[in-house]
Amino acid sequence: MDGYYQIDVDLEKQKEKNFEMIIREYQSSDCKELTELFYNTVHTVNARDYTKEQLDAWATGEVDLKKWNQSFQEHFSVVAVDNDKIVGFGDIDKTGYLDHLFVHSDYQGYRMVKEQQVERQGVFLTNFIMIKER
Repeated sequence: MDGYYQIDVDLEKQKEKNFEMIIREYQSSDCKELTELFYNTVHTVNARDYTKEQLDAWATGEVDLKKWNQSFQEHFSVVAVDNDKIVGFGDIDKTGYLDHLFVHSDYQGYRMVKEQQVERQGVFLTNFIMIKER
């Protein structure tokens, strides 16, 4: 799969089903969902570390989708997808500045436990096997 990276995740609560997370490049059609993930992550995951006033200032819920899309297109931007649901995203600008890195609240707490190399169309990629810590 060109432009895709695969991360296999072993979750105790999902042992019966094959759980695969795909990391792929950003597409303009992702923008609205990414802004919603950003808002929800800030207001759930980060709520333990910030006041409501700080959270509301950080993520107002009012976004300019054109500006967000332009930023994602100008940066190296990737999204993590599980079963057609975007569960995380990140972007880095040309200077190496990590602008965003947000993970859905249900997908917090993973750690890498194994790295493996796979070949796709003559190109070697690194896959990470991950588990969710309790």
